[in-house]
Amino acid sequence: MTVLTTEPDAVPAGEEPPDTGERHRLTAVTGLAALSLDAMASVAYGPEAIVLVLAAAGAHGLGFTMPVTLAIAGLLAVLVASYRQVIAAFPDGGGSYAVAKTHLGARTSLVAAASLVLDYVLNVAVAVTAGVAALTSAFPALYDDRLWLCLAVLALITGVNLRGIVESAKAFIVPTIVFVSSIFALIVVGLFRSHPVSTATAAGHASVLADNATTVGALLLLKAFASGCAALTGVEAIANAVPSFRRPRVKRAQRAEVALGAVLGLMLIGLSVLIGRFHLQPVEGVTVLAQLADASLGHNWAFYVIQFATMILLALSANTSFGGLPVLLKLLARDNYAPHVFALKADRQVHRHGVLALAVVSAALLVFSGGDTNTLVPLFAIGVFVGFTIAQVGMVRHWRLERGRGWRGKALLNGFGAVLTGVATIVVTASKFEEGAWLIVIALPLLVVAFEAVHRAYGRIGERLGLGRIPAPPHRERSLVIVPVSSISRLTSEALTAAASLGDEVRAVTVCYPDPEDRAALYALERSWAAWDPGVPLVGLSCGRRSLGRPIAAYVREVAATEPGTRVTVLIPETEPERLWQRLLQNQRGAVVAHAVRRETDAVICRLRFRLL
Repeated sequence: MTVLTTEPDAVPAGEEPPDTGERHRLTAVTGLAALSLDAMASVAYGPEAIVLVLAAAGAHGLGFTMPVTLAIAGLLAVLVASYRQVIAAFPDGGGSYAVAKTHLGARTSLVAAASLVLDYVLNVAVAVTAGVAALTSAFPALYDDRLWLCLAVLALITGVNLRGIVESAKAFIVPTIVFVSSIFALIVVGLFRSHPVSTATAAGHASVLADNATTVGALLLLKAFASGCAALTGVEAIANAVPSFRRPRVKRAQRAEVALGAVLGLMLIGLSVLIGRFHLQPVEGVTVLAQLADASLGHNWAFYVIQFATMILLALSANTSFGGLPVLLKLLARDNYAPHVFALKADRQVHRHGVLALAVVSAALLVFSGGDTNTLVPLFAIGVFVGFTIAQVGMVRHWRLERGRGWRGKALLNGFGAVLTGVATIVVTASKFEEGAWLIVIALPLLVVAFEAVHRAYGRIGERLGLGRIPAPPHRERSLVIVPVSSISRLTSEALTAAASLGDEVRAVTVCYPDPEDRAALYALERSWAAWDPGVPLVGLSCGRRSLGRPIAAYVREVAATEPGTRVTVLIPETEPERLWQRLLQNQRGAVVAHAVRRETDAVICRLRFRLL
């Protein structure tokens, strides 16, 4: 017995090993750049979301900015610890989907997957529109072209990701370093300021601080906490994309997760300290981060560096979705809940179909919103918190079943995190329901239904194919090859030669119509055929209507009925033009015949390409 293998041979001494694809995967540093941009960029709007909610209670309410931020930082620590455990327990990626599939059942895992899919798509749209909004704020003349700018940015990010996740990490690592360095410089310098060095940015803008409001209730604090939790979107991306890391994948992914949590937590707390230190009040038309940069560094070149870096990173933070969603779709495809095409990889370890699908859906969202961030923000962050909650509940069950060393403490940590994220999910959904969150409430179950429909379809296909069962042994049948012809040429000769090589019997068929002109053409073809005498009979198929594919399909059905035990093949000869544009000159008769035969019969279809060189 001969065995063929694709395993690489032993590498001779002194020669480089074959490319296994590892060089197209992520290290901890490049993984941080490729998969953490969403979380990093969230410091541009997370603290502001807290301040805007607390401003409803006046100056007294703003005093709770630090406690709320510390609560969010605590939740961040819980999430990082949890997802670090998820990475170790589920090294094939998938995050909350993988956890739920193992411990909470198929339906719950699909809810987690649907929430992640929605979050990833919305993250792309929100990130791109937010980045372009920052650009149009600096250059108002571009405002009317914001949709085209959004689509251009999306095309740029898609193009980079089609070259591979490592290429995207290399392209985005410099903007990430500049942004993080700028934020930490802002925080460090601000800590040495006793008062704002400049308030030029906020000058002339109306304050949104409520007058004569001093009561800070639990509901307001919960709403501020839930709004600020938008800064935690993207924390799960690394756990979802573990297969994208180099070996040892788990350790590299865990290091990237911890580094993300540390950097994000320090930035959130640092900015919150400065908000209290400078007694900052939110104003219309100016972001909180811009006010902090103005107060800490002054209205100078450093201020514009931070604004420009924020704008770039907001736009590029969509890359997190391009790193996580294709891997999730691959897992769904592997489990028969998504089309199998999403499991295919191109060169450079790229799940190209997942990248393109994300780009197309995101582009549709951008067109729907007109490139407006405010239209999309109410839909954002709900899905990711559903995923957070499911993942943590699943990890509680994981520890209860495993019962390893210290399992009670780990289960308690995940249970506490599940309560916090569950509360945040409810509050965010309730507070943003009328603003558009109802669309997510509807979209989640619809997406789950779609996953299940795909799964049932694959189940039916598998049953009909007999997958998992040993089929009957193959046997030889008499073969008949039918060749549609309309004239005699080199193409006809090549087709009959190929047909004679394939089957026991060959028949040429031509469709004839009752018009006098068509009858004359048939008579001329029959005379030429007799003179040529290729050794293959020519069968004329009469048709009252000017149809090409149906008469041939009807003849194939007739042969199958009158000659049982015969395997029928329809060989369709076609020319392959020398130039691409010359395909427009073809009459597409072959495609018409192939469509009719495929739809109406079980015959084998063979399309012969004759190259015109």
